[in-house]
Formats: sequence, structure tokens, C-alpha cells
Amino acid sequence: MASETIESTAEITTTAPVDKQPHKLGRDWTFWFDNQSKPKLQGAAWGSSLRKAYTFNTVEDFWCLYDQVFRPNKLTGNADFHLFKAGIEPKWEDIECANGGKWTVISSRKETLDTMWRETLMALIGEQFDEAEEICGVVVSVRQRQDKLALWTKNAANEAVQMSIGRKWKEVLDITDKISYSFHDDSKRERSAKSRYFV
Repeated sequence: MASETIESTAEITTTAPVDKQPHKLGRDWTFWFDNQSKPKLQGAAWGSSLRKAYTFNTVEDFWCLYDQVFRPNKLTGNADFHLFKAGIEPKWEDIECANGGKWTVISSRKETLDTMWRETLMALIGEQFDEAEEICGVVVSVRQRQDKLALWTKNAANEAVQMSIGRKWKEVLDITDKISYSFHDDSKRERSAKSRYFV
């Protein structure tokens, strides 16, 4: 009996290190931070306060970063967190974003925003979207009046793909409210650009 216990323990001991291997993601992701509440130097370009925070590629790194830093409830007003595929900057000018747009969800409750942010992050890093290659990243914006999430995509003109992404995002967020999609090109021209798609 004692020898069986020793053999079982030996098996556990020899297999334990294998379980300790980090769980690699399908791609690298980068967290960004933008604190727009700090005064900008006169003439400073948009994005001058945008900072690359950390690039990761394992489930363990994601949870460590999320738990310790990247939660909307830790943001001050007028600040944003971004999670974008590594190599893509959360700017309209980035080549991957230039012809794209964004799905937007408004939240008036902080608790709801935290949940929607977490669910979106897990769907992105877990590659739950059929059109994952079309997605650039997501932004959470904390503002005094209302907060919002924006899911950025690459090719705004491809309505079928955008509608599919929008429907899947609503499913991930478990919401029934209508969400809207706007083109970056429209937003560049007018501050309150009209939405083009709705789901």
C-alpha cells in the first residue's frame, strides 16, 4: 500500500512541471493607456498622451495585468485603456486602422463597464470572433457623464463582416440594446459622425 502511494506521488511530481508551462495565446496583445485629463502642451497632437504599457502573449500574463492594473474602475475620469493586437497602434493613422471603424457601446454604470470590458478582453484574446483578423482592438473610455467601449475593426466598408462582428460582440456582452458602427473617416471629418451600421 505504501509503495502505491509513493508511486502515485512520484507520478504527480513528475507531471507537475508540465502543468506549470504558461498558456500561450494565438497572438501577442498590447495594453495602452491614455490620460486625457492631464493638461496638454499647447499645439500637442492628439495621441501625445497615449502610452504603450505592456505586451503579453500568455493567459497568465493577461490575468496578472488585468487584476493588478487594467480595469476601468481603476481609471480616473477622462482616461482610456486600450487592448490592441501587438504592432497596431490605437490611432486612426495606423495602417491597420486607417480604413476601419468602430462598434460603440455606452455604459452609465461602472460595474457594468468593468464586466463588459473583461468579457470583451477574454473574447479577443480567446479568439472567439469568427472574423478575428478583422479586429484591431478595443478601447474603454471613462468619462464623467457616460463611459463607453469601442471595438475597432480594419475594413469599415465590408458591411457583412462588420455586422457579423457587431452581432457576436452583443452576444459576448449579453446585451439587447442597439449598438452602432461608425467609420473612422467620418469621425475624422466631423466630431459627431453619423453611425453607418446598427445591430
